[in-house]
Amino acid sequence: MAPLDLVVVVAYFAATIGVGLWAARRQTTAGDYFLGARNLPAWAVLLSIVATETSALTVVSIPGVGARGNLTFLQLAFGYLVGRIGVAIWLLPGYFSGTQETAYQRLESRFGAPARRVVSVVFLITRLLGDGVRTLAGAIPLAILTGWSVPVSIVVMGTITLLYTWFGGLKAVVWADVIQLFVYLAGGITALVVAWKLAGGPAAALAGAEAGGRLRMFDFSVNLTSTYTFVGGIIGGGLLSAASHGTDHLIVQRLLATRSLRDARVALIGSGVVVIVQFLLFLLVGSAIWVAGFAPEGLNSNDIFSKFVVEQLPTGLSGLVLAGILAAAMNSSINALASSMTHDLYASWTGRTDPVHLLRVGRVFTVVWGVAFIGAALLFHFYTSGNDTPAVVLALSIASITYGSLLGAYIMAGRWSRVRGPHLIAAISITMAAMLLVVFARPLSEQSGFGWLSPVVRLAWPWYVPLGTLLAVTLGTVASVLFPGRRTA
Repeated sequence: MAPLDLVVVVAYFAATIGVGLWAARRQTTAGDYFLGARNLPAWAVLLSIVATETSALTVVSIPGVGARGNLTFLQLAFGYLVGRIGVAIWLLPGYFSGTQETAYQRLESRFGAPARRVVSVVFLITRLLGDGVRTLAGAIPLAILTGWSVPVSIVVMGTITLLYTWFGGLKAVVWADVIQLFVYLAGGITALVVAWKLAGGPAAALAGAEAGGRLRMFDFSVNLTSTYTFVGGIIGGGLLSAASHGTDHLIVQRLLATRSLRDARVALIGSGVVVIVQFLLFLLVGSAIWVAGFAPEGLNSNDIFSKFVVEQLPTGLSGLVLAGILAAAMNSSINALASSMTHDLYASWTGRTDPVHLLRVGRVFTVVWGVAFIGAALLFHFYTSGNDTPAVVLALSIASITYGSLLGAYIMAGRWSRVRGPHLIAAISITMAAMLLVVFARPLSEQSGFGWLSPVVRLAWPWYVPLGTLLAVTLGTVASVLFPGRRTA
């Protein structure tokens, strides 16, 4: 890495820690630390949501999708917008009725404390594993460009993320997210301008992409095996977004930190529009790289963008793009995990609700989860270093296993009054076990006794969350009919 590139990266690291120190002022209660005193502007939360759902996997791999395929990936993004509109209409009002600290507090009034704790544990485990993969994905390019080992890069990134989160709480996380979003979008725009120039200019690049079929956006075929279709994008992408933005405390925490229900709706729906623009940007980067001749067939699609950045961008600009990749990787869910651990588990079990005491407890859990993230990323590194399992596959698999169960829980809470806490817990447990089989159907089907899973292998991943949601709702409803009981709440 050239000295100027290193200066850019170090400046970014310093800025994120500075944001944490700035946001640490006047924090006296758990509400200040975990919800930014419920006084964050809608536009900042909007940008934070976009940055939160964007990982290094997105920044690195989406250009490869554009270079090897076309724009049909955007059909998922259209579904993401549909899902957010549904959440804004049906779920958000419930979060703003009364004073709620986490996404899972509302489930306690409907299904009882045990159900709330089970759902919280599902969130904690899922987010720990998923963001462990995210940290690893960001550490790999950092290691390549600095000469550090991957484990050292993981520790550096994890420590800096922990520092600004510990000091500033959610307010620091949101404002760091805003900086991160601008950094990696600036990196994407820079890469697009350079790629267009190398391809002969924007008009020539777009004409070449059109001639090569790279600008096709819609596939209206109806089947369950094609990954990117309009129907699959709207239904699968819509339910995936409804689950991630309506039931995952990582996003709901940010919405609860806004000043009103109206602000939360603006932030949520607006983020869907920005995500579409963001995906379009990185897909066009990939198509421009292909037109310019820097995406040879023998090159792995996940390496196309990183290789272009290293070899074609001028000194300083490559450092900016690297900082953008790191920005996407360093988005922190540590505060959300500490919040859920503090309110859903610790306060629920102990009955301690004093906000000053919970602030102290929350800071302890912040350190615990920060160290856990570093450990998870190191474990994934050692796991993937001995085989060909891509990090993006691990991240997708983890989300697909649990999101359908979480979304199903909220659907049952609002639509099926006969479902009780034990029915919900049973439905979630069985659904997660079934989705494990679905997600890992390919390797399992090759083992003796699991050949019956072969048809499942062909199911495209956008249909995983719809399948999980359908299973959870069906199982919970059937259990409530077969085993009726008294209300547990």
